[in-house]
Amino acid sequence: MTKKLAGKVAVVTGASKGIGASIASHLANEGASVVVNYSTSKEGAEKIVAEIVKKGGKAAAIQANVAKPAEVEKLFQKTLETFGKIDILVNNAGVYEFSPIESVTEEHYHKIKEQYELYYCG
Repeated sequence: MTKKLAGKVAVVTGASKGIGASIASHLANEGASVVVNYSTSKEGAEKIVAEIVKKGGKAAAIQANVAKPAEVEKLFQKTLETFGKIDILVNNAGVYEFSPIESVTEEHYHKIKEQYELYYCG
């Protein structure tokens, strides 16, 4: 049976855990070769890659903080070097911090807001 994404290459940002990891796994299950992008969680990204490869898929972990344009360029260049093309881009990476709402200070709020604006608004 031919998988609907066979021969495609997907880049999933923020794919070392959570929703991004699930997206990467699902794309691989449909036949795509997947770049598991991570910013800091190398171990998590390598775990997802190993799971995909164990199931017969193709995947590579590539580090890049997608809030930094030079690192985005590096991500795409390494993807092209590894798989030769890019067909699918899933912009999943996000800015977040888990903490109780009562511990959020004005300074903390503005820090997250600035990261969000840099990340999503360019």
